[in-house]
Amino acid sequence: MANAKKAKTDDYRSLENEALNEKIGDEEMRLKKTKFSHAVNPIENPLAIKGMRRQIARLKTEQRKRALGL
Repeated sequence: MANAKKAKTDDYRSLENEALNEKIGDEEMRLKKTKFSHAVNPIENPLAIKGMRRQIARLKTEQRKRALGL
């Protein structure tokens, strides 16, 4: 499990700033669409929403680290 998280964060670190911002926007839009479709017709795996939120948080954390220069 720890190796999977490390791989995800390494992938985010390799992105350029513009690509990171674009990825955040895409993931937020995907989350909104999934939440809406879940409200209308329950999706098969509602835990997917939790995973999407966590992925967005990882991306925003990397964005914040860059803004602070860490």
